[in-house]
Amino acid sequence: MQQNNDNSSIIDPIKLNRLAETAIKVGLQLQPGQDLLITAPTAALPLVRRIAEHAYKAGAGLVMPFFTDEQLTLARYQFASDSSFDKAANWLYDGMAKAFSANTARLAIVGDDPMLLSSQDPAKVSRANKANSIAYQPALEKIAGFDINWNIIAWPGTAWAQQVFPNETQDNAVRKLADAIFAASRVDLEDPIAAWSQHNAKLHAKTAWLNENRFSALHFTGPGTDLTVGLADGHEWHGGASTAKNGITCNPNIPTEEVFTTPHAHRVEGYVSSTKPLSYNGTLIDNISVRFEAGRIVEAKASRGEDVLKKVLETDEGAARLGEVALVPHSSPISKSGLLFFNTLFDENAACHIALGQCYAKCFLDGATLSPEQIAAQGGNKSLIHIDWMIGSNEVNIDGIQAHNTRVPVFRKGEWVE
Repeated sequence: MQQNNDNSSIIDPIKLNRLAETAIKVGLQLQPGQDLLITAPTAALPLVRRIAEHAYKAGAGLVMPFFTDEQLTLARYQFASDSSFDKAANWLYDGMAKAFSANTARLAIVGDDPMLLSSQDPAKVSRANKANSIAYQPALEKIAGFDINWNIIAWPGTAWAQQVFPNETQDNAVRKLADAIFAASRVDLEDPIAAWSQHNAKLHAKTAWLNENRFSALHFTGPGTDLTVGLADGHEWHGGASTAKNGITCNPNIPTEEVFTTPHAHRVEGYVSSTKPLSYNGTLIDNISVRFEAGRIVEAKASRGEDVLKKVLETDEGAARLGEVALVPHSSPISKSGLLFFNTLFDENAACHIALGQCYAKCFLDGATLSPEQIAAQGGNKSLIHIDWMIGSNEVNIDGIQAHNTRVPVFRKGEWVE
């Protein structure tokens, strides 16, 4: 039986409106005359409408939404010919890349069922993901290069809510997930914009301390983990609001609790275990355990979704190397909630994490002026993918390694060393 995905009547309209306003004024800081491209699930239409209102009030030129639908996605896997899974909408992504080149802002709304494709053929899922990643590359380069202001927020989809709250009725699950999204996004407060300003200041203080120390590597230790992550030459830490190449300061992720930078793609050694499941394109990958040599994953295991993980690692040469390392205290609000969201936007903000694949150009000193060749020479990774997975907990310690192997405590038992 098809679920009822119209959740608008059971979601607090005041907080939903605050989320839309925060996305425009904090997430994007949309500028007068700037166009906006939105991607969203069809169920999120009530949120998209409110975003459009705030965008036009802010002076937007044109707001253009593109929608996805869970039933349409499943129809492909149920009825499409085998050759369909090697195709993607290149024309659409080429158009998006052209829009971003013309300074169009980007807003993504997540909220689909995290387990949507869990019962589908992993080989077909992998082929479809790879084709889509290749087609999306021209647009992704504009986002990963931070050419434009962009932002991601969330909508409490019905199937997603029931995954997070399996023992609740459908309506109660949606209400609870909506409340969790609002709290994590700071829109349960009377003045979310002021709250985000204060939060950004705290994240900037952490990035300033890390940048002053100029660590050459980070050493993670904990259960199933003894990992040394070399940092890229000329790396720079970021967190919270950042300024894109177009000069607009934005918060790419709402929520966000992380500070992050670029690892050196060839200087990662040791082994590490995940501390939370990874929900990747409809497949849950749990209990990940990998070993690195010279920056590359040479062994990979998972108790669930191992086949999908291994196919991801085969996407291209950079897929088995790191493009990001991020620090998040175990006491972050999302961690304190005790919820597993099955969504990286939230779960990555509950724990320290690493990301397979593409690095961010902005995480280099003078990154806006560096060519792709210069970024690669300094250790930046290139890939069709960028997939975050969690490795932090209250049992993980982190040391920063400086020149001459001097060690500085950074985290102890999952918390910043003050």
